[in-house]
Amino acid sequence: MNDKNNFLLNIDRKKEINLEIGCGSSKYNEDYIGIDIIDYDNVDIVGDVFEILEEFPSNSVDSIFTRHFLEHIKDVKSLINEFTRVLKVKGKLRVIVPHFANPYYYSDYTHVSSFGLYSFCYLAKDYCNFKRKVPTYNKELKLALTNTKMIFMTLPNTFIYGKLLRLLTMVINSRTCFKELYEERLCYVIPPYELIFDLIKIK
Repeated sequence: MNDKNNFLLNIDRKKEINLEIGCGSSKYNEDYIGIDIIDYDNVDIVGDVFEILEEFPSNSVDSIFTRHFLEHIKDVKSLINEFTRVLKVKGKLRVIVPHFANPYYYSDYTHVSSFGLYSFCYLAKDYCNFKRKVPTYNKELKLALTNTKMIFMTLPNTFIYGKLLRLLTMVINSRTCFKELYEERLCYVIPPYELIFDLIKIK
């Protein structure tokens, strides 16, 4: 592990701690602490995500953001549990992952976990009021799923197609039942590109 800015040594002095997990070569949130296993210039702490998170005290982090990272993790449940441990109560977690119907998902051999609309309902309380109920795999649910969103990718230089996809995105995400119906019946016709999950630590 390489804490390039000695962040972990000064963690007690920070008023607010926001983490971007698996930030890669370009951070989505410039003011977040970037964590990645590859030593890109913008990465603040280099190393295995589980080993790095072990260094954070419980209830010390205000928010966590991760984009196109969890699909590379085999043990998603353990990582979500570790996110939950380090988050403060009312701390926020945003996860962006490819949808399982995304045709590009299977092109990357490093993708080992797939995600659909209900994936986080197995690990968190369902505040989205999905009609379909699934079993929970955590004994004590400390996270609540507050919002989900399907994102449809627009292709370059296709103005009309892009407008149609933006309209589709708006309509599908306007109601929970539309999202459920779309994933069940239509996701392989026009596949969603990615899913956004918003969660909050409730206890």
